[in-house]
Amino acid sequence: MGKFVKKNIIMDSEAMRRAIVRISHEIIEKNKGVKNLILIGIRTRGVPIARRLAEAIGTIENVELPVGMLDITLYRDDLSTLSYNPIVHGTEIDMDINDKVIVLVDDVLYTGRTIRAALDAIMDMGRPKSIQLAVLIDRGHRELPIRTDFAGKNVPTSHKEAIEVLLAEEDGSDEVIIGSID
Repeated sequence: MGKFVKKNIIMDSEAMRRAIVRISHEIIEKNKGVKNLILIGIRTRGVPIARRLAEAIGTIENVELPVGMLDITLYRDDLSTLSYNPIVHGTEIDMDINDKVIVLVDDVLYTGRTIRAALDAIMDMGRPKSIQLAVLIDRGHRELPIRTDFAGKNVPTSHKEAIEVLLAEEDGSDEVIIGSID
């Protein structure tokens, strides 16, 4: 894979904050509250987004939602092409997911393969009542029949373009950049 060349900032920190608040309201509305709701972030950038959603929902509903972390490394369909020694960071889901509503959280939805791997991982842990998907950016180009329930922004892209999500927790600043791969 080539080098990412920055083109435009498509979401700044304030736009990201507003998207998180809006998605939080949509999650509450769709689920008629937050009973039996668990947020699970896909490592790496889905985790801080899940935490931000939990904080926003907590402020709105005056509750503390459980947040889990999911590492899908060993569930990837391209594992054999990644390396001989994949780095597994570990999954941290310290709650019973059976009969719960899971909101899976990631930064960018593209082909759908990451989400397919996450669904496999979740189903290996139990039988949730339902699984919903929240992403900060939906850029299209699905290769699998996967759709988002909650999206911060839909960004139509070409295959030559790339989206980079920067989060203060991981990168020191909040912004979403569209660019190209050279």
